[in-house]
Amino acid sequence: MVNLVAAQRPMLHGLMKMAGVQPYTVEIEPGTVMSFWVPVETLKKPKKKGEKPEPPAKPNKPVVVLVHGFASEGIVTWQFQVGALSKNYSVYIPDLLFFGGSITDKTDRSPSFQAECLVTGLRKLGVERCTVVGFSYGGMVAFKMAEQHADLVESMVVSGSIIAMTDSISQTTLQGLGFSSSSELLLPTSVKGLKALLSVAAHKKLWFPDRLHKDFLEVMFTNRKERGELLEGLVISNKDTKVPSFPQKIHLLWGENDQIFNLELAQNMKGQLGENASFQGIPKAGHLVHLERPCVYNRCLKQFLASLLANKAQK
Repeated sequence: MVNLVAAQRPMLHGLMKMAGVQPYTVEIEPGTVMSFWVPVETLKKPKKKGEKPEPPAKPNKPVVVLVHGFASEGIVTWQFQVGALSKNYSVYIPDLLFFGGSITDKTDRSPSFQAECLVTGLRKLGVERCTVVGFSYGGMVAFKMAEQHADLVESMVVSGSIIAMTDSISQTTLQGLGFSSSSELLLPTSVKGLKALLSVAAHKKLWFPDRLHKDFLEVMFTNRKERGELLEGLVISNKDTKVPSFPQKIHLLWGENDQIFNLELAQNMKGQLGENASFQGIPKAGHLVHLERPCVYNRCLKQFLASLLANKAQK
C-alpha cells in the first residue's frame, strides 16, 4: 500500500523549488553530512555532464536560516514560510543531524554539536551573517549558534523554545502534559501516541484519518535510537545553567496557547535575556504556531526582519 506522506513528498519538493530553494548536501567533516535547501541562485549547474559542480555562491540578499523542531524535517516544518520570505531574503533550511538526509558517525548528541555542524555547513555555503529562526528543539540549537558564533548570527527569532532544557523545566513540563518522558512525548511509536503529541502541540483539534497518522510515523520518525539519544543529550542540570549575555536582537514569537512551553516560560525568558529581547504573542495558536496561523506568523516575522534592515540602514 502506498504511503500517503511519502507520496506527497515530490509535490512538496516541487513547491519548494518553485519558491526558489533547492536541495544541497554539505560534508561537514568526514562521517558527517548535512542536508540543506538553499537559494537556487547560489547554485550553478555544471557546464559539462559528469563535471563536478562549483561550490555554492555567496547569497546576494539578507540571509534567514529556518531551523526545525523535533517532529519533522526542515521543509515540512517551514513549508508555509519559505515562499513568504524568498522574494526578499536568501532562505536556508537545514535538516539537523538524524533528520532528513543529515547523519553523523560521531557520538556527540548535544545541541552544541548540532549548532557547530550547522554553523560549519552555513559557512561552507558562503553565509557570513544571518538571522536564525528556531522552532522548539531548533530554537535551543539556535541559541547555541548565537552564543558560540555571534560573528555569524546577527539576530534571532525563537518560537516555542527555551535557552536550554534544564531538568526542572523538563520534569515540570512533562508532568503538566501527562507524559513520563521526553521520548514518550516526542518519539511516539503508535497512532495513539502521535495523536497525543498533536493534541498538546496544536491549539485547535486536528483530525486526520488513522492511516495518515500511521504513514507520518513511518516517514518522519526514523533514526529512533539516535533521536532518543538527542533527547537525552538535551537535558542539563539546573546547577549547570547560566544565561549567556547575547549581543543579538532576539524576538520571541509565540503561540499564546502553547501548552509545551507556555507564555509564563516565554515571559520569564524575555526577562532573562534583557533589553535586546522582544516578545510577540499570536492568539488562537499553540506550539505549532507557524503551521496553525502561518499568515499571521509570516507577517510578524517579516515585520521584525524589516525592522532589522531599517535599523541597519540608519547606522
